Amino acid sequence: MKREAIRYVESPRDAWQGFSRFIPTEEKVAFLRGLLEAGFCHLDLTSFVSPKWVPQMRDAEEVLAALPPPEGRTYLAIIANEKGLDRALRAPNLTAVGYPFSLSETFQRKNTNRTLAESWPLVEEVAARTRGRLELVVYLSMAFGNPYGDPWSPKGVLEAIGRLRSLGVQKIALADTYGVAEADRIHRVLAEATRHFGPEGLGAHLHARPEGVLAKVEAVLSAGVRWLEGALAGVGGCPFAGDELVGNLPTERVLPYLEAQGFTTGVDLNRLPRLAEEAGRLKALYA
Repeated sequence: MKREAIRYVESPRDAWQGFSRFIPTEEKVAFLRGLLEAGFCHLDLTSFVSPKWVPQMRDAEEVLAALPPPEGRTYLAIIANEKGLDRALRAPNLTAVGYPFSLSETFQRKNTNRTLAESWPLVEEVAARTRGRLELVVYLSMAFGNPYGDPWSPKGVLEAIGRLRSLGVQKIALADTYGVAEADRIHRVLAEATRHFGPEGLGAHLHARPEGVLAKVEAVLSAGVRWLEGALAGVGGCPFAGDELVGNLPTERVLPYLEAQGFTTGVDLNRLPRLAEEAGRLKALYA
């Protein structure tokens, strides 16, 4: 029986972006090369944003230039504005850009310095300028609620997905940005999304406490979604959660679980403990 494939995105960019000390470029590259050697095919590895706001990613072009050609793999960078898009379109080896689009007005202002009304024309521009050149992923942050009291509903999530699809955005990842959405809410929202739009091109970027990781993974799988994201050692997460135990889904736990459930990831599981140890070492040195 053929095993079903999962699109699993390893997200060192999300893990590293909040570190207080700069990780030398050569250390970033060495870690990323280790991921590629282990069989990771989808990497969220850097961002093109102002060094004033995210100094950790000031070497984005250098990191990309030092990597082997993608050769069918995904090398994704996050952008937040037109300047970031300009850099992405010139960058070596890049295959995809991600744009964070929040369903919370408050968080969109905090994260991109734009209102939601101002963000839609930018998404349209990014979609037009990347077409035929780079894959575009839109991350719907605060997709399962927000801590600000801003309006949220499953209907609003579906409307946003529909509007993005009308702009030609095929890949959309729903993000539990502050990591406290219960597994049942994650399942309900994703199940509604797959019912309306089909599972193709829909993903989930979740944050969780250690004891909640596998329940959230199962919520995604049972909704029919076959695209998950995480980071080795669970590094990263969301500072808005107010809980230091909330982090990215720990890849070294998630991938063996997926394989045990009959899915295939293409990653050498035997390499995960060493890679997770290295992820933890970088955190200890530079966070």
